[in-house]
Amino acid sequence: MRTRISLTFLTLSLALIAAGCSHDFSCGDISLSVDKAGQLHIASAAASTPLIRDAATLSTLTADGAEVAFGPAEKSSRVLTDTFGKGSSLVLESNSERGLVREISVTAYDRYPSTFVVRASYTNESDSDIAVNGWSVCDLKVNAAGDDPCFWSFQGQSTEERDDWLLPVGDGFYQKNYMGMNNSDYGGGVPVVCLWRRDAGVMIGHLEPNPVLVSLPVCKKAGDDFASVGIVKEYETPVVLHPGETLETYESFISVFTGDCFGALRNYAGLLEARGVVMPESEPAAFEPAWCAWGYERRFTIDEILGTLPKVKELGFKWATLDDGYQIAEGDWDLTPARFPHGDADMKMLVDQFHAYGLKAELWWAPLAADPGTAFLKQYPQSVILDKEGNPQEITWWNSWYLSPVDPDVIREQQALVVKFLKDWGFDGLKLDGQHMNAVAPDYNPAHHPDDPEKDVRELPDFFKMIYETARSVKPHAVLQFCPCGDCFSVYHLPYVNKTVSSDPESSWQIRTKGYVLRALAPRTAYYGDHIELSDGGNDYQTQLGIGAVLGTKFTWPKDNPYVRHSYLLTPEKEALLKNALEIYETKRLSEGEIVSGLYDIGYDFPETYVIRKDGVLNYAFYTRGPKVEKVELRGLEKGCDYQIRDYYNDVDYGVVRASEKTVLDASFDHALLLEAIKL
Repeated sequence: MRTRISLTFLTLSLALIAAGCSHDFSCGDISLSVDKAGQLHIASAAASTPLIRDAATLSTLTADGAEVAFGPAEKSSRVLTDTFGKGSSLVLESNSERGLVREISVTAYDRYPSTFVVRASYTNESDSDIAVNGWSVCDLKVNAAGDDPCFWSFQGQSTEERDDWLLPVGDGFYQKNYMGMNNSDYGGGVPVVCLWRRDAGVMIGHLEPNPVLVSLPVCKKAGDDFASVGIVKEYETPVVLHPGETLETYESFISVFTGDCFGALRNYAGLLEARGVVMPESEPAAFEPAWCAWGYERRFTIDEILGTLPKVKELGFKWATLDDGYQIAEGDWDLTPARFPHGDADMKMLVDQFHAYGLKAELWWAPLAADPGTAFLKQYPQSVILDKEGNPQEITWWNSWYLSPVDPDVIREQQALVVKFLKDWGFDGLKLDGQHMNAVAPDYNPAHHPDDPEKDVRELPDFFKMIYETARSVKPHAVLQFCPCGDCFSVYHLPYVNKTVSSDPESSWQIRTKGYVLRALAPRTAYYGDHIELSDGGNDYQTQLGIGAVLGTKFTWPKDNPYVRHSYLLTPEKEALLKNALEIYETKRLSEGEIVSGLYDIGYDFPETYVIRKDGVLNYAFYTRGPKVEKVELRGLEKGCDYQIRDYYNDVDYGVVRASEKTVLDASFDHALLLEAIKL
């Protein structure tokens, strides 16, 4: 069932008028008109002042190093039914002096409110070849409205900076949002941009069913009263368009919305589903709290892990994860004799001990990485991705090389590993780890597909589909956690994951906002808050509980490993906090609740607020990263009804309040406040 979003859905209409703009084409809150000069005008009925600057071209083409100029457009309309359902299109056709014909179609569908799907094509009707350098689509200028900051945004790129996914946009802002590799290990992401003001926002993105190499730049120049957005394709080598040939841009879309990005991203997920990118519903086991042995790091001992299991069991955890350090090397996944002198027998014993304590066992793994000199690369030297110069693509974090996700040896051998991990060793789930998993570079290895270097890019999700389906065939209830360390998740991998994660967050703000985005894109998929030790202060359970994250930790007990740089020892004080959080988590299970969008704006409202509905109860999570808060507004309550209000984290009763047009509660806090509102 699709989560409700805060967009107003109106009946699709297509009308022709006699004067002024000759076409008026609308769907919900978005409308498009074409003036007599052939210029496009896009408007939002939800915006208090014009949202999109007039004279949008929607698509441009660059050939022989210059943008091609097109004349006024001829207009027509048509009704169609396709993968998105029933819709109506406005078609604009224009010519250039070079003999290029541009056709832009803008389609509104009954199923997708306030959204236009945009398709553009360029046909060479001249007698000469035309060298195309690139194209753009969904080119818009979004007007500022005097807000501070000018805009808030969701931007889905991945870089080694591991930036926030939700960003303020002010003067001097620029972000390329390239969906390919931005650094040696980092790339991919979510190919959309959401840009919103206090009153309304715009989202653009492409709807291809596989990753493609485009940018979605956002630019706000100092002094401008608008920000520019678009989808840009730049060809590394010009594409020659022969006479009679047609070049098509990627299928894309424009949406308008109110509030923050949550509802807009839900709408986008619905569009992706129509293209076959369907988000999974998690196993119940994916929502169970997890302890990870990473507190002992790579030089762990089996005795350290076994010695911690009684405390793990006592506290009520359901999962135990064996992390990095069991293998000989990345790529050689046989057991290191230093820790497993009896080989597989030692590993099976360890897994049996996990199970003896009533714990499910999860194994860390970094697929698609192989260290130079490993037995795997000696046996399969042609399995790696090569750049144009014939050098292996490097994964700097692991000091490894990228394996090709379409290489048959890689697929066969890594599929066999999944069977070994789950069937032979007995693990119940896998933790797939590494920022390198999120995307790959074009592959110029002559042993693969030199005529199509981007094949690896497009088909990378199929590799993770193979892992997911293999794991579920071996163990139908296997849980697969996907941790692309600091990347903005590739949306194309989400269908093959049943446990997402905040993925090495650098702040509690990132834990909350990553959860907000992921629960918009995949609302039925469990979201893991990662180790609590990565949150602000190393103990911000209020963040994990309030956003509905599955709890996790990497505590050590009864002592640390002597080789680790930081202590993760479970002290009595830490244990008290952990017990309280686990009790709340198991009682409320907000990780299985529904985020209620449209009540608060995650960017512009203060304090930062999230609402989760579970079992008929509204659960509010308020956060401040600035001044102390003295009052909070409880939005979403039914006017005239009484509610019992309780701080469920600190067990403080705020009594009964009667909901009004604006229900305000006196409540003082300087970091977080978690409230439940129970209707009486």
